[in-house]
Amino acid sequence: MAGFHFDWKVNRWRSSLRQITLHVVITLLAVGIAFALPVAAQYILYQWWPMVAADANLLLASEISLAASLVLFFNMWRVAAENRLKGKVADTASLVYARHHRANWLTRWRERSLIRKLPAARDAFILTLTGYDTLADEKSPLREALQSAYEIRVMLLNPAARATEKRVRSLPEEITQQSYADEVEASIAYLTMLRTLGKMVTLKFYEHAPFWKVVVLGDYLWVQYCHSGFEVKDQPEYVFALNPDNPRLGLFVPFYVHFLEQWSDARHPRYDFDTRELVYSDTRGRELRRIPFAGARALMPALLNPQAASSTPSPGAGRESRELETNV
Repeated sequence: MAGFHFDWKVNRWRSSLRQITLHVVITLLAVGIAFALPVAAQYILYQWWPMVAADANLLLASEISLAASLVLFFNMWRVAAENRLKGKVADTASLVYARHHRANWLTRWRERSLIRKLPAARDAFILTLTGYDTLADEKSPLREALQSAYEIRVMLLNPAARATEKRVRSLPEEITQQSYADEVEASIAYLTMLRTLGKMVTLKFYEHAPFWKVVVLGDYLWVQYCHSGFEVKDQPEYVFALNPDNPRLGLFVPFYVHFLEQWSDARHPRYDFDTRELVYSDTRGRELRRIPFAGARALMPALLNPQAASSTPSPGAGRESRELETNV
């Protein structure tokens, strides 16, 4: 927090310096124009205007040029006023960056530049679906920043949950429950690697329909909406920063609290990296029971219902399989 506060002060000092420099330049330009006005007026009245008045074509060209210059000036003034208003709105929301899913190379470069400027974060909190695009993918812009964090808390959507099946059905055909489970396993493998590096890693699974993807790195927060029928990586991305002068200002705190509420919900089991089990606890943190985490195997009917796999399936076998899948 102290590092971020110092960085915030440095940014404010740089902004103030830029404003002072801009005011000095504008003042010098105004003084120069004032001293040049008599000379310009003399040239216009005694040299340029007589030529224009004697030549109809030159007069028409001058009128068109003046009209075009006025249109350009007022359009630039309107755009500047709109951008200033948008800047004030972004400051109120503590929005420091936004990216559309169809980002070009310049947008991606700006995002990576923003991440490189971030101070080293001690904590990293992640609420997502499979976690592959954030954790396991080598092209993830947050991958290096996560490696510098000490405590990492991650929440993923259980591949055996009914919400997973519903979401996969809404996605393109090339995305299957098996590919979803494989991405979850890749994220688990990456988190296991971080544990071997001495990181404090905690993983939990939730089973309800996803709504937000939230990534918190120190005092910066990434948000994407989990729209049904579309992959999260194709959704717009918004980055909010904590305002140290007024933490209640902006959307950083609401999304941060949303993650904490999901994390503290006793219905979400914790993943045991050593035994590959889901550990359920009560509201006081006392362990209640353990269930083996099947992972990708949870999608195989023979392991969901071994008796049904070894005998002729009954009419209710499909329903029992779905119920067992939900319980897992």
